[in-house]
Amino acid sequence: MELFISQLVNGVGASARLFLVAIGLVIIFGMLDVVNMAHGEFIMLGAYCACICVTKWHIPFGITLLISFLFAGVMGVLLERLLIRKLYGKVAETLLATFALTYVFPEIIRGIFGPENQNMEVPIKGSLSFGKITVPNYNLFLVGMAFLALGVTMLLFYRTKFGMQLRAITQNRQMSQCLGINSGRIDKLTFAYGCGLGGLAGALVAPVASVTPDMGTEYVVDSFLVVILGGLNSVMGSLFGSVVIEESIAAMSTGMSLVTAKLLVFLVLILLIRFRPQGLFAPKDRR
Repeated sequence: MELFISQLVNGVGASARLFLVAIGLVIIFGMLDVVNMAHGEFIMLGAYCACICVTKWHIPFGITLLISFLFAGVMGVLLERLLIRKLYGKVAETLLATFALTYVFPEIIRGIFGPENQNMEVPIKGSLSFGKITVPNYNLFLVGMAFLALGVTMLLFYRTKFGMQLRAITQNRQMSQCLGINSGRIDKLTFAYGCGLGGLAGALVAPVASVTPDMGTEYVVDSFLVVILGGLNSVMGSLFGSVVIEESIAAMSTGMSLVTAKLLVFLVLILLIRFRPQGLFAPKDRR
């Protein structure tokens, strides 16, 4: 029983990591209809940015998180202006173009930093003990950052003029443009924000993961599963989906191998998507 509870408690930290990784994709995929296969590469860029800031320049970790967010956001603006803007509404072309970037970005990073893994010390050390259950302090920090990202995103989308305009465009782009909303500006800022969240996630996972040019691939599949399970444009749904996936894997891995647990969870998700393709938190119909 103690092992089972310990796995569930550790699953909370894994759920927070997955949510942080997936929330940027929810915004880009769900609200802009852009199938961004390169989302994992922005996570990788944020992780490398964090490693450089902390290990080379000795910048405090809190400031490093902001730098990684801004760096990935600026890269997102450049990508949106140079490529994505020409492909809105063209799903197949967008998928192929962003998929090509999953080869381009890692090779650029590999050419600059080499193929070696980059390592970064955990900035918040220590742990809390509850009987025989130990919780690393950094896991608690990740949970706090997940709720902070959720709160800021909800405030941005539902309590600001920008969020109101974004939701209007999501519902009816043509009518919003007729009413004077600059859809190009909203698209650019939304794409940049989603990419920035990817960079922030990369900086947060860098201390507990191997930072490599190909690390983005490890996260993009799980991120898409979260998006589809929770609902295409539901931020709260992505939180729920992250918890369901990671806690299910954690619970089942006590009695079987981790690979088998993941396989079973993915099979259940496939069946669920078969009967509820819109996700558990269905988005509003778009006109």
